[in-house]
Amino acid sequence: MKFPSHIVAAALLADAFSAGAQAPTWNIDPNHTAAQFAVKHLMVSTVRGQFEKLSGTIQWDGKDVTTIAVDVTIDAASVNTRVQMRDNDLRSANFFDVATYPTITFVSKSAVPVDAGRFRLTGALTMHGVTKDVVLDVEGPSAPLAQGPNLRVGASATIKIDRHDFGLNYSRAVEAAPVVGDTITITLDIEATRRP
Repeated sequence: MKFPSHIVAAALLADAFSAGAQAPTWNIDPNHTAAQFAVKHLMVSTVRGQFEKLSGTIQWDGKDVTTIAVDVTIDAASVNTRVQMRDNDLRSANFFDVATYPTITFVSKSAVPVDAGRFRLTGALTMHGVTKDVVLDVEGPSAPLAQGPNLRVGASATIKIDRHDFGLNYSRAVEAAPVVGDTITITLDIEATRRP
């Protein structure tokens, strides 16, 4: 079927506009990015850890935070709390069950400014085979900074989740106090780069 020339021209113009409107892609720099977490132990102290391996991209025009779109993948087996026995337990079916669910992912859906230098990022967090919408409080992004051939930006995001929402239901107690608290605080310190 042959379309009239004016319809073809309009379609090409729409495609060009769409391609031009897409925000540039920034690649997360794993050497300058950290995915950290904190959780109460026996309700008397805080255990902290991080995931050593992550990757992802950020779409952003460098100016308007509403153009930000984030896609992050974390290697669940790279969990590190500096205690080997505890890390092995976290990798087991008691917690992350990394043999079955090897990755933790976050894919954003929208970014809404709060005030200068802060915004809220809503997206789908998938962990332990469960996907739920969450909202991250974000500081940044920093103004793009030129270093060598790249531009660099940074931001820090925090969120608190209930581990039971993601099927992390380990419930052993000692003297009626839970070994692991229900609330997990997650902090992402991200640096990303792109060519100008």
